[in-house]
Amino acid sequence: MNERVKKPIATVAAPHRHFTRDEWAELRADTPLTLTVDDLRKLQSTNDPISLEEVIAIYLPLSRLLALYVAATQGLFKATQRFLGAEGEGKMPYIIGIAGSVAVGKSTTSRVMQALLSRWPNTPKVALVTTDGFLLPNRILQQQGLMDRKGFPESFNGAALLHFLSDVKAGMRNVKAPVYSHLSYDLMPGEFVTVDRPDILIVEGINVLAPNRPHKDGPGVPFVSDFFDFSVYLHADQDLLEKWYVSRFMRLRETSFRDPRSYFTKYAEISDDEAVAVAHDIWTRINLRNLRENVLPTRERASLILTKGASHRIEEVALRKL
Repeated sequence: MNERVKKPIATVAAPHRHFTRDEWAELRADTPLTLTVDDLRKLQSTNDPISLEEVIAIYLPLSRLLALYVAATQGLFKATQRFLGAEGEGKMPYIIGIAGSVAVGKSTTSRVMQALLSRWPNTPKVALVTTDGFLLPNRILQQQGLMDRKGFPESFNGAALLHFLSDVKAGMRNVKAPVYSHLSYDLMPGEFVTVDRPDILIVEGINVLAPNRPHKDGPGVPFVSDFFDFSVYLHADQDLLEKWYVSRFMRLRETSFRDPRSYFTKYAEISDDEAVAVAHDIWTRINLRNLRENVLPTRERASLILTKGASHRIEEVALRKL
């Protein structure tokens, strides 16, 4: 009797090389520390602690790696310009994307990286833009029934974000990005941040590594991440993320929620128990669902994955193999 011999399923090599915290910290070499404790206090977000030890162990090695990557990319750009006979036609900004869940600490990481990278002699001009500015206005989200899906891919003006990145990557001058207010929970009409041919642009956002939905008819649409030269995904266990989100929510009740202009001012006067219940509900109904459906599946697409432990301390680093 002839029996079919089952062929073993080919294994797929892991795309990232993993490092413990100590292994990664050793890669700092002689990269100088250019931030102070006072600098860090100004850079960290609410309920997202960061120490100089964290900068030394995690962000200085990353700074060293990016220095090598940026220099190599600049050299490749110049070589391509020579090949095309287009030398002297400006420069191409190096774009870094930073992704991850709500409450994982993207804003602090982005600002720390901006501060470190802007201290390099060859990249003094480092811009930072958050994709919150490309959310659809609340009036449109309300019309489309998307207020409870704010932060999901469909709540963003993807075409505007792609146009912005395309213009920046092309070296255009004075490219404008809309500004979002976390106080009013909406776009700020007439407010823009201007990006003028930076050496490096950092783009921070929850879904920046997500693929675009294909159009049924018409040309293919690029991914936001197609414009990135490097990307970072901040990761933490879901239980930790929920804990950090609730803790931040409770902290904001004592600060910005008490501002009468705040969209969330109604939560400032309810009891602590009610506020905790509201925070858990928002996390489970909106943020956790978005994390599972849209954010976490993009983690393996990142150039670098930083995994946090219980105290916001990076415990493991995964670097994509070239």
